[in-house]
Amino acid sequence: MTIDSIAMAKGPGEFMRGVQRGIPVLVAAAPFGLLFGTIAHENGFSTFEAVLMSATIFAGASQMVGLDLFGTKVAPWLIVLSIFAVNFRHVLYSATIGRHLSHWSLPEKIIGFFFLIDPQFAEAERRVEERKPITFAWYMGLGLPIYLSWVIESWLGALFGRFIPDPHALGIDFLLPIYFLGLVMGFRKRAMWLPVVATSGVASIVAFHLVGSPWHVSIGAMAGVVLAAFITPARSSQEDET
Repeated sequence: MTIDSIAMAKGPGEFMRGVQRGIPVLVAAAPFGLLFGTIAHENGFSTFEAVLMSATIFAGASQMVGLDLFGTKVAPWLIVLSIFAVNFRHVLYSATIGRHLSHWSLPEKIIGFFFLIDPQFAEAERRVEERKPITFAWYMGLGLPIYLSWVIESWLGALFGRFIPDPHALGIDFLLPIYFLGLVMGFRKRAMWLPVVATSGVASIVAFHLVGSPWHVSIGAMAGVVLAAFITPARSSQEDET
């Protein structure tokens, strides 16, 4: 990846290519955003509070955890710690994708990491595999429409979600996990994909029963990372010997 290739991959065309990659995410996340707005309204949040939460946090799973804990007698520090447990995977995302953003300015990195959600990371990783630079224009073309639609969907859910008798019974809360499963399957051709995914899944299930939610998310992620970290040096040393 050269400086010339990065310079050529800028402009409106690059932004629109990012928008095109984000369309499936918009479709998959729409029901989840509406569901969040609905549940927020049911938990006593005003429409403004629901929209403000989506606009400032921009993390569906963490927002759901917050809804479950806000208004309870749980200490505020425990709420923050629980949300951190859910979002710890984003620390891993940042460490991974940061290697490919050396050509970004500091303000671009600050803005970019705010938009770093699960599908944003997955699409960026795919772009790296295609040996294309992650330009700021492409990245924002992917992330900005997702962000705006998430905020709008939260607003619509808070306004009209009360007309849905039982959103869980309709299964709309299951659409986004299905999309995440699709993201994981998209990397199935990578070396040692199955052992890492299986280890992460088993560790998450065990942690869910022994520790509880939301800690199982981070524990499962760390188990996969640890296994991948041990596998990679082993494979590298074997390749060096050959």
